This record gives sequence, structure tokens and C-alpha cells, in this order.
Amino acid sequence: MAKQFYKDAFGWGFLLWLIGYALGFILFFAVPAALLGWVIMPVGSLITLGVLWKKIKGNTLGYYLGLALAWTLLAVILDYFFLVKLLQPADGYYKLDVYLYYALTFVFPLAAGYLKIKKSI
Repeated sequence: MAKQFYKDAFGWGFLLWLIGYALGFILFFAVPAALLGWVIMPVGSLITLGVLWKKIKGNTLGYYLGLALAWTLLAVILDYFFLVKLLQPADGYYKLDVYLYYALTFVFPLAAGYLKIKKSI
């Protein structure tokens, strides 16, 4: 189970972050920078919830708590190095949409785990 957890935590965590990162570059020229996060968030949320429901097979809330911590930590660290440090946005990076994104990254695995475990009882 530990091997599967690392795949779910770091494999899916990185892939989900990468999808959002790529969407940011794709939409950068079509969406004002101040709205970019708000446009990406619904798409990223749906993809994340789909992954949690169809691909993640944890059977304890502890598993999903670990996933929530890993995904959130990955998001914060990768954003810092590949957005804040690398791209140095002129108006800064940390705004309400980013904080909401971090909160959802933590809450989604917990909510999905709770619902999946409750459903299987």
C-alpha cells in the first residue's frame, strides 16, 4: 500500500499541478492575468475530483489526509519555484484565488475520501 500511496500522492499530485501550470501558459494570452486563476480553478477542480473519484483507491481517511498534505505541499513548493521565483509576476502571485486553490487542494481529497468510505460501509 505504501508504493500505491507514493504514486497517488506524488505522481497524481505532480500531474494535477502540471495540468494547471500548462493551462496557465495556454490561457495567458487569452485571459487577463488577474483572472487567470479564477478561469483555471473550475477546470482544475473538475479534473481533480475526477481523479479522486476514479483513480484513487485509498480505504482510510488517513490515506486521504496524507494525500491532502502531499498534494498541498507539492502545490505550494512547485508554485513557489516555478511561478514566483522563475516567472516573478509583476503584481505578485499570492492572492485570493491562490489561497482558495491551496485550500481546495487540501479539502478535496478529504471530502472525496470521506464520501468514498461512507459509501462503502
